[in-house]
Amino acid sequence: MTATNIIWVYTALIVVGGFIGFLKAKSTMSLITSAICAVPLVLVALSKAPLLLAQLVAGALMVFFALRFSSSKKVMPAGMMAGLSLVTLGLLLWLARA
Repeated sequence: MTATNIIWVYTALIVVGGFIGFLKAKSTMSLITSAICAVPLVLVALSKAPLLLAQLVAGALMVFFALRFSSSKKVMPAGMMAGLSLVTLGLLLWLARA
C-alpha cells in the first residue's frame, strides 16, 4: 500500500460522490467541488505536489463533512465521507512518517 494508491482511490471516490450528488440531488455544487478537490490530489499522485497537500485536502474534507454530519445526522453522504477522509488522512500521515 502506497500513498499514491490511497490518493488515487480517495480521489476516485470523491469524484464519483460528486457525480452521484449531481445525479440524485441535481447539485451542480457537488460536481464542481468534487472536481476542485480532485485537482490537488491528482497533482500529488502524479508527484507534482508534496504529500502535505493531499493531507491538507483530506483534513479539510474531514472537517467539512464532520460538520455537515453533526448538523444533518445523515450517514450518507456526510458521515461516510467524514469517516473516509479520517481514514485517508490517518493513512497518509502514517505513511509519511514511515
